[in-house]
Amino acid sequence: MTLTAEPACRAAESGPPATGLARWVKVLDQSACIGCHACTTACKSENAVPLSVTRTYVKYVEVGTFPQVRRSFQVTRCNQCDYAPCVAACPTSAMHQRPDGIVDFDKRACIGCKACMAACPYDAIFINPDDHFAEKCNFCAHRLDIGLEPACVTVCPTQAILVGDVNDPTSAVSQIVNRSPVAVRRPEKETHPKVFYRGAHQATLDPLAARRPDGGIYMWSEQPGGHDQVGAGHPHNHNSSAAALLAYDVSHTAPWDWRVSLYTWTKGIAAGVWLVAVILALFGNLAWSDPLVRWVAPLVSVAFLGITGGLLIWDLEHPERFYFIFTKPQWRSWLVRGGFIIGAYGTVVGLHLLFSLLGVTGPMPVLSIVGIPLAVMSAVYTAYLFAQSKARDLWQSPLLPPHMAVQAVMAGAAALVVAGAGNGSAADVLGWTLAGACAAHLLMVAGEVTLAHPTAHAHLAAREMTSGRFSRFFRTGAVLVAAGLLCPLGGPVAVLAALGALVGLLAHEHAYVQAGQSVPLA
Repeated sequence: MTLTAEPACRAAESGPPATGLARWVKVLDQSACIGCHACTTACKSENAVPLSVTRTYVKYVEVGTFPQVRRSFQVTRCNQCDYAPCVAACPTSAMHQRPDGIVDFDKRACIGCKACMAACPYDAIFINPDDHFAEKCNFCAHRLDIGLEPACVTVCPTQAILVGDVNDPTSAVSQIVNRSPVAVRRPEKETHPKVFYRGAHQATLDPLAARRPDGGIYMWSEQPGGHDQVGAGHPHNHNSSAAALLAYDVSHTAPWDWRVSLYTWTKGIAAGVWLVAVILALFGNLAWSDPLVRWVAPLVSVAFLGITGGLLIWDLEHPERFYFIFTKPQWRSWLVRGGFIIGAYGTVVGLHLLFSLLGVTGPMPVLSIVGIPLAVMSAVYTAYLFAQSKARDLWQSPLLPPHMAVQAVMAGAAALVVAGAGNGSAADVLGWTLAGACAAHLLMVAGEVTLAHPTAHAHLAAREMTSGRFSRFFRTGAVLVAAGLLCPLGGPVAVLAALGALVGLLAHEHAYVQAGQSVPLA
């Protein structure tokens, strides 16, 4: 069977296609699916998808209890959202939306930052292990463009997969979508998916509805421990009253590892140390000629900015392409905005160092007025980057920007206390600044873990952080940050308290970043 399609080219914005163009959608009829995996195999063959990753696969869920049990299927793939989070998060427009609404990818622009993976609420994007570029289902756009159906459609033995133009009232998909009961996955994310499920059981659509078993079951025997195993062995880690057991799935991993956890910490120090020093100088607690202001703060800031940049580049699958962020920027991405913010802040700190080398302090107050907003934005922009990761509910907190600002003040004050060995003209004010920031941080953390979370996803992530796999980091972090409250005592105690606060903040960042990625999405 062939289809007719408008010629498609790249579109810069994510959203519904222009009037008059085809609007491709898929209908997955789960009442007809037999779980044969022909679609998975055809997709791999058509698109040269390597082993260990899939653009599409069939998930199995056993619903009921023996002997009243049946198997339900769900064909899982990219949902081709009208308002695609991956398109907004991609810093180079490698993920882009065509005029006909298909979300496609361009490996020539991909830097392997994994922001698209973190943004996708459907866990549909992966890094190709052969070429290390981001990849996903794109409706076999190359086939649609020449009038052919996607490979999965042509091989399905029961016609459980249909593709067509929903704007065409005579098409089969249009009649099903507009006249029959259909469902989409995770509608609360407001992405407007264009993959519709007919006859699917809720236990397959909701990633938390089915209990995830421990290893040992045959179809799970090759599942590694890790991020795909959240909730395994805990029978109450689902939000459905149905007796449902996840029987077959593929491995799911967190896109961002310890390097992102460490980057949030180093960036907090880089922004906070200069911010605290110049604010104290503006208020007269330190002289502009004081070594902490003149040398220590800008040198520490520059050093940790360098470490931050190195970690960001190291985390890329294609670090040699890091400059694409500046030469091919997609301005809705907070990776791009953050890169330019850090660049501007680094320029201000560099000018500070230049004035220090020249022995000139007169321009520093004016420079600080320009630099303080940039330092604050450098500290908090990661909160907006995390907010673009719509898949991760734990990170969708409106208190995250002020919390990151508090963490930057805490890290900066601690670094200055250590640099001044707990003595000097600003020892008291630095000690109280650190203690106040530690107290504010602990209060915000207490609110995060004790107040009710708006979604089950956020609740489970918080539980993984406080009492699950990352609880050791979380609890250690809380104890060490609490030690920072002793900093006003001064002397060696202040230095030890500041070091404890820095290590505790690092432990907290790791627990928070990794727990936020620990809950299943598919």
